[in-house]
Amino acid sequence: MRAEDTGRLVLAAVLGVLQAGAAATLGHRPEGAPRVARFDATTFDAIVLDGIRRGAYPGAALAVGRADTVLFLKGYGRLTWSAGSAPVDAERTLYDLASLTKVVVTTTAVMILLDRGKVVLDAPVARYLPEFNGPGTSGVTIRQLLSHTSGLRADLTRDEIRTAPDGAALLRRVYAETPRHRPGTRVVYSDLNAVLLGEVVRQASGAPLDAFAAAEIFAPLGARDTGFRPPASLARRTAPTGIWRGRPVAGVVNDPTAAKLGGAAGNAGLFGSTRDVARFAQFILRGGVTVDGRRLVRAETVRAFTTRSAYYGGTTEARALGWQAVPTGETVSSAGTRFGPKSFGHTGWTGTSLWSDPERDLFVLLLTNRAYAPRSRRPFSVLKEVRGRLADAAAAAVDATHH
Repeated sequence: MRAEDTGRLVLAAVLGVLQAGAAATLGHRPEGAPRVARFDATTFDAIVLDGIRRGAYPGAALAVGRADTVLFLKGYGRLTWSAGSAPVDAERTLYDLASLTKVVVTTTAVMILLDRGKVVLDAPVARYLPEFNGPGTSGVTIRQLLSHTSGLRADLTRDEIRTAPDGAALLRRVYAETPRHRPGTRVVYSDLNAVLLGEVVRQASGAPLDAFAAAEIFAPLGARDTGFRPPASLARRTAPTGIWRGRPVAGVVNDPTAAKLGGAAGNAGLFGSTRDVARFAQFILRGGVTVDGRRLVRAETVRAFTTRSAYYGGTTEARALGWQAVPTGETVSSAGTRFGPKSFGHTGWTGTSLWSDPERDLFVLLLTNRAYAPRSRRPFSVLKEVRGRLADAAAAAVDATHH
């Protein structure tokens, strides 16, 4: 081959590379080439909107980020199915966080009290709550409540909750519970565990759970829109979770146990914004340090609580302390298929979820009001699919940036 022909081939190759780079920069790609996932609307919009289209929830807010930044934050749909309803605002819309209360408040409060020497994980629950003294409960530990291996049943029945005359009577029923399985032998996800932990926080700290959370968690995190029993003035920007006499109900806790206990309990009752819960997710990924550099929890404690501690194999779910771990035991996992083995998260009945993959330095937070008049026959199934697809898309976007 002549030198001038060789030069032409080299020049053509260089131009080809430059054109390919320009195409990538402009958002174009060669025909047939796979689209590289990014942290933008093209990656996430269709997934969240599909859940609305299929009738699982009227609106949603999504936040995806790392320990030091929120990469994507967006609201979708409306607070109700009505075209006249307010649109979801990812900054301002409040959600009934349901069982995210268990990790944002209850688990975090126990971590803080553990670091202060006020709680011992392997101490019997009865050390803090002498009323918890039914047959077989003397050996149940704080750790077993956190990992849902206490042997207690999942919850009281609706009739038991309804017929309790007040919160004090309901607590007496919880204290009288006895393990249905030998403690430490299986995972049974139980609201009773979280209710008891909320009372342990009250006893060990000397403050009610909601007051402790406001002073020791929300204030340091700068979570101004998060708390129990939101005032009526916030109802207009709160996503409703039910209908009463034909009107949407917003700002009243959906969970019957937490409602009977006055709206603030270890298992549910918390309301918050996507921005605030994202701050919490970042705080956990940073190992217990707030955005302004203040350490609330020791890194070793965060690591211990978010590491898988209970798993009995097969199709059962794995648990960390307070948190769910992987595998989730679901046919369609809310953590998706790509999140790593050290991932941890939690979901909520009203349609909320938070999953983090510390190895990818990634969190995915989806808040919906699935509990509000779903149009789908199987809204939870649709929501699980949406959660898993979002987790997979976010993981793929991280992986694409590393290659």
